[in-house]
Parts: sequence; C-alpha cells; structure tokens
Amino acid sequence: MNRRTKIIASIGPASDDEATLKDMIEAGMDVARINLSHGTLEDGLERYRRIRAVSESANKNVAILADLPGPKVRLGEFAEKRLLSPGDELFLTPGEGPSTEEVITVDYETLLSDMVEGDKLIVGDGSVVMRVIGSTGDKLQVRIEYGGSVQGKPGLHIPSERLKISTPTREDLRLLDAFVSAGIDMVGLSFVRSAHDVRRVGTEPAPRGPLVVAKIETKAAVENLDGIILAAGAVMVARGDLGAECSLHELPHLQKDIIARCIALGRPAITATQMLESMVTAPAPTRAEASDVANAVFDGTSAVMLSAETAVGVDPANVVSTMAAIAQRADENFDYEGWAHHIKRDRLIEPQSVDAAVTDVMTMATWRAAMEMGVKAIFCISRSGFTVRAIARFRPKAPILAFSPEERTVRQLAMSWGATAIKIDRIESNDESVRNVLRIARDEGYVRSGDIVAVLGGSTATIGATDTLRMVRCP
Repeated sequence: MNRRTKIIASIGPASDDEATLKDMIEAGMDVARINLSHGTLEDGLERYRRIRAVSESANKNVAILADLPGPKVRLGEFAEKRLLSPGDELFLTPGEGPSTEEVITVDYETLLSDMVEGDKLIVGDGSVVMRVIGSTGDKLQVRIEYGGSVQGKPGLHIPSERLKISTPTREDLRLLDAFVSAGIDMVGLSFVRSAHDVRRVGTEPAPRGPLVVAKIETKAAVENLDGIILAAGAVMVARGDLGAECSLHELPHLQKDIIARCIALGRPAITATQMLESMVTAPAPTRAEASDVANAVFDGTSAVMLSAETAVGVDPANVVSTMAAIAQRADENFDYEGWAHHIKRDRLIEPQSVDAAVTDVMTMATWRAAMEMGVKAIFCISRSGFTVRAIARFRPKAPILAFSPEERTVRQLAMSWGATAIKIDRIESNDESVRNVLRIARDEGYVRSGDIVAVLGGSTATIGATDTLRMVRCP
C-alpha cells in the first residue's frame, strides 16, 4: 500500500538549497511550507521560486504553502541570553526598543489597556510563563511562574480574548498579494477566530485562487469551528498556540474532534507542531513522537506537518523519510471501514443543499461499491478538486487517482489524503473523458488491462455536485 497521509515540511536555512530540497522531495515531501514570519518578502519569493524549480526538474507534484505571520507580538530584543527565574518580578511596557534588565518592551500598543491582573502570558514555545500581578500606569508588573532562558526577540502569546489585532493583518495582506501574483498554491491564515477572518482574505475561490488553510489555535476558533471549516479550504490543528489557550489535558481530545469535523465537512485537516521535535538535533525520533504521528494518522488527519525539524534541523531529508515510514505503516492499520461509517453518521444527518446531498450520497455509494467489488482504483475527474476531497472523506482502501485540467488543482491535491493527482488536457464528454483517463492510468502503470475501477465525477446538468458513478473494466 502506498502512503495515503501527506507530509508538509517547513523550508528554512537548513533545507532551502537545491540539493536538500531534491532529497526531501525524494524522501516523500508532498507540500513545502514557507514560514513568512521569518525573513523578508523577497527571501520568501526566492524560496518559492527555488522550490518550484526543483520540484519541476524532479518531475514531482509538490505544492507550496505560504504561511502568513498573523498578529505576532514580540518582546524587545535582549542584548544577550537571559535567564528568567520563577518568582522574579519585572515590568512590561509597550514599545519597540530593546529590553533591559528590569523592563521588557512589547511591540503591542494597547498592552496596558488590554491586560488585566491575573492574565497569563507565555513567552516563545512555552518555556517561560508569567502572570500579570498589577499595573503602575505606564507598565505592567508580572511575576515569573515558570522560568527559562530568553534571547533575541521571542514571541509573546497573549490570550486571544484579550488580543485586539485583527486577522489577517495589513502585513499579511501585503505578503498575500505578492504570493498570489507569483501563483502560490495555498496560504496559511494565523490566529483565526471566526469565519469572517477567513472571508477577509478576499482571494478568488480555489483553484482560481490559493487554498486558504485556517489555523485553529484559539478558543474562539474552537467555538466557531464549523463556520471556519466551511469558509476555508483546509484546516490546521496548530497545537502550539492552541495548547497555550486550552488545558493541555484537553488538547488531544480537541485534536481528534477538529480533525473529525473537518474531514466530515469535506476539507483536508493538518496536524502540526512538535511532531518529531527531537529530530532537530537527533537522527531518530523518540518513541512518544513516533506514537504521536501514528495516532494522528489513526485520528484521520489528511497531512502531518514538520516545522523546525526540517527548517533548522540537522538532517531534513532524514526527518521526512522517517515521517513517511511512520505514516505509511500507520496507514496500513487504519480502520478504513469504521471511519467511513463514522463519517456517514456525522455528515449525512445534517441539513444540506441539494448539491451537497447529491455529492454525499454519490460518494458514499462509491465507497461502498469500491469496497464490495474490490476495485483497483477510484478515478475522480474534477476541475476544482471538490470531487476528490468529497470521496477522500470516506478514506477508501482503493487508491484515489485525481484527473484535472487545472494545474493549480493538481498541486493543491498534493495535500488531500490518498490522492494522486494527474494533469489532463481537458474534460470532455463523459464517455470520452472516461476513455481518456483509463488510457492514461493504464499507460502510466496505475492499473492494468482487465482491472475494475470506479469513475466518479459531475455532469454538466448539475454544476457543483458529484452525480455520476461508473464501474468500468480497464481495456
């Protein structure tokens, strides 16, 4: 069985040379992530062009995700590494200058009016936690609850219900315009709190525009989850900031619920943050990390994401290869039949549009027919990728081959569970399209003469719905 769960790898200083990118692609990278929180716009665009060139030269379908910074709040720069110890009391003040021994600056203008006594503030990756204990007019007084070292300009997590910065920010939109012009496949939207935040991105719907990936990292996002999923093209469970907003003992349950809801509504779900974190410096993951990746696969996630492991780690290609091996082994033990019944229960009991109801019934029928007849593959003919994502919800055992005339759709499907996307010249009449995709699949070795396949698509009579299923023997 080929690997069904996709891999997103962050590109950074350790991985943006051509040789390493090629090795990562060969190791199994499906989507390359560019984190726009670091570097300049031109740095990001140059990285984008390099990834595109390498993937094309390798003849591999690799999508590119530009992850927008969002409303990031940072502390003023520390001149040197500093230890903040539990019990220390110091002051925070709005500003962009350097931090001093007693006063730490924060680049958040309304810090004093937005914070109240008792608020918890988290520095960087959570190694330092401070509590607001008072105010002195132009400063907040805080006490260190959990200590650690800080250096440079670390981020500061402010509770989402306090943060007044909107999403996307002005800087997000500036970066977005440049990457849309460059032809980016997907954009990650940070700190989403409602469907309105997603709609404010303002790009054309995919595939004319990029697939918008809404990052679920706030309590508000969890509360408004269904609306966000329906407004977005995909969802990311951003466990770092979500873990800062919610109790850690709730995080695994939130992860399962978000993934299940996302897949039921026909959107890819990404699991992110510290999946193989030890491999930033080590040649192999911990046992707990390997179990974390496998359990994300068992949860039904569409893709697992690597961050620092490939951006600044010692061996990015080895990390991707390790992730691919763990995910493929977990795919083999996935509860395919149980998952489909779970999706049927969660999705088909809800009020829907006629097109959605038709698509639900047809994709469920395709899953059942494919299972009972033991088809060799499920062929999807789709301009937008909608049909592919609809059938992928059911996690069929048969491979999904996606045929589209839209180049961006083909790349965007690199993130969809189980889908192998193939570019075709055009979509013709039903009979001609079926003959065409059968010939391509046979000639490229995906199926053999005599194999039974399911062909799923939409007719011109019902734009927006997947309404046609044919069981065909490959000539």
